[in-house]
Amino acid sequence: MRQFFVWDIFVRLFHWGLVAAVLMAFYTMETRGAPFLFPVEVHAQAGYIVLGLLAFRWLWGLLGSYYARFSTFLAGPSASLSYVKSAIKRTPQPYAGHNPLGGWMVVIMLLSLTFQALSGLFLSDDIFFQAPFYGVVGDELSQTLMGWHRLNANVLLVLMGLHVAAVLVHWLMGEKLVRAMVTGVKSLSHPPVDRPSAGEGQVRWLWALVAVFTGITVTVLLIAL
Repeated sequence: MRQFFVWDIFVRLFHWGLVAAVLMAFYTMETRGAPFLFPVEVHAQAGYIVLGLLAFRWLWGLLGSYYARFSTFLAGPSASLSYVKSAIKRTPQPYAGHNPLGGWMVVIMLLSLTFQALSGLFLSDDIFFQAPFYGVVGDELSQTLMGWHRLNANVLLVLMGLHVAAVLVHWLMGEKLVRAMVTGVKSLSHPPVDRPSAGEGQVRWLWALVAVFTGITVTVLLIAL
């Protein structure tokens, strides 16, 4: 087995921060939210954190390290279909980062999370809480967005279930994805097809500062509104 450094520290912090914020958002809406006095406020703040994290990740997907970039793991239809066929035959090529199927799943989940976080900015519970931009759209559109917000929450649950199932499948195949997302290192028996050229896998620290600053600024501004 050979070890390959895949996930930079920013991707790993984003991933586990997003897991924590999304779990808190679901907890404060699907339960009574104890011990929080006003769970809807905590739900909203978790959403603001999600939106800040997503602002970072969209930028990092364009400007970040090799395996973080969308251009690295988004494959075209023919390449994606070819990978699916090889996976069914249990002869897939090894990938250090996201394989073509996993890459598209990541983008779909990011899009769903982005819609969820953005739509939440225009909602109200008609009792204790009004989101920062509720007054911009009015009650009718806000109610429509509330319906989509709830529907997309169910879509997210399905996507997260598929994600967990995929992690379990890879674990049964000997690929420890959770450990890789903790350490940043993945162990592979064969060289991956998505291996970067010399020097291409380095973190771009200037762009990292820009992306992190953007994410923090979005979160802070929304909490302050």
